[in-house]
Amino acid sequence: MEIITGYTGKPHVTSDQGRDVNIGIMGEGSYVLQTGMQLAAEVSSNNEIKIRDGVLMHQGCTASIKKNTYDSLAITNGSQGMKRVDLIVARYEKNRVNGIESIDLKVIQGTPAESNPAAPQCIEGDIQAGDYVADMPMYQVIIEGLNITEVKEMFKVIGSNKDLTDKLGLQMLLNTDEQQIYTMYGGQIKVVSGTKVVNINMNAGYALLFGVDELKALFGDNYASTRLAMNTYNADTIAQAVHFYAPEIWNREVYQYFYPINHSGNMRINYKLEYVYDFEN
Repeated sequence: MEIITGYTGKPHVTSDQGRDVNIGIMGEGSYVLQTGMQLAAEVSSNNEIKIRDGVLMHQGCTASIKKNTYDSLAITNGSQGMKRVDLIVARYEKNRVNGIESIDLKVIQGTPAESNPAAPQCIEGDIQAGDYVADMPMYQVIIEGLNITEVKEMFKVIGSNKDLTDKLGLQMLLNTDEQQIYTMYGGQIKVVSGTKVVNINMNAGYALLFGVDELKALFGDNYASTRLAMNTYNADTIAQAVHFYAPEIWNREVYQYFYPINHSGNMRINYKLEYVYDFEN
């Protein structure tokens, strides 16, 4: 084991380590981040496209165009009466001699055709597997005759953790040693999870986990059992070495069934309840 984000008295952090951290947080794909102009494309003329500022993450490798600047890309002239599709990629390259790495924007020129021109191929590559070249497709440039008629975005913009939280409408309502309660989607789903000790009778084979009054207190007086989903787990297999069946609702109350039934005394149950309120159409 070696530390990554820490001082060791000498250079020690590798690009592979940095990319692995990014992949663990954001995923192993290639994305544009929600910052700056998000690498927006601007057609300046039929021979130039400007890529505005922003940040991308290509298989864990980050690169940027500085704020309030742009990269200029030259587009080769089209041909009268012909069509063509060029491809703009962010190309990762690693020098085979000195190991220096880079990411630059490149234009891969397509083959002209009278109709239905095909987009050129790019180099897929796997950076973490040691490939020396790996392309991230950014834009398709559609050229008809002498004119650029369309620039098609090909990348995915990925949001931040805050965006995900806002989208889910996640709100913590209660957090104690025994129970956590939070809502999602603007309060339309309520999740209750925690642990509880119940008493079981010899040869009964079941125990009451939540009574009607408890469920009303959690989900409202109009609580409906048909809107409730549940998961339960035996939290102490030493004290009560039993196997759990799925929990069941009977007369609007939640019961935990188990086997074998020749057990009595206290039993701890971990649970998760999800209650769905009315969604607006």
